[in-house]
Amino acid sequence: MISFLHGKLVDVLPTQVTVDVQGVGYEVLIPLSSFDKLPAPGNDVKLLTHLAVREDAHVLYGFMSSAEREMFRLLINTVSGIGPKLALNVLSGMNVTALRGAVASGDVKALSQISGVGKKTAERIVVELRDKIGAAGAWEARSAERALTGEEQKASDAVLALMALGFKQQEAHESVRATMALLGEKATVEDLVRACLKKSG
Repeated sequence: MISFLHGKLVDVLPTQVTVDVQGVGYEVLIPLSSFDKLPAPGNDVKLLTHLAVREDAHVLYGFMSSAEREMFRLLINTVSGIGPKLALNVLSGMNVTALRGAVASGDVKALSQISGVGKKTAERIVVELRDKIGAAGAWEARSAERALTGEEQKASDAVLALMALGFKQQEAHESVRATMALLGEKATVEDLVRACLKKSG
């Protein structure tokens, strides 16, 4: 399995790049969300990759962030009828945070506006991913809708971390708020999470 490529960015198209890794040119398909984050051609680039092996070809898909690759894998491994090509379309039509939010809130209309995704596919994405994305996805999307202050961002990150560890949203929110009042603004996200866990344990 090829986990990532680190080399010089040679050719760039909105949906495809070529990366020169020690004299070997790798052609990699990318979503638009990754295209926006690429450096200029000629610069070094590190792409996280997913290798899809078909009977007629080995195709490399590349991503600038682990969240994008994770969502891509979730789409192709969980949602029936979605292959790599359509998963790239989904990521090109909506960033990961917005996608999590749309799934968590059951926004079929927003999802079905993505190129290649009809109403039925959008409904399948919601039904089959909702459990995997859950409340944390909705919380993350809501937080991203408005610019957060440093304090709010810290609280949001701590709440997300606690929800990933099994806390309910309300419980995580209250625990973080109380802990922040106790520890003060110098507390890091790790401090907050650790203190909340200790308090609940």
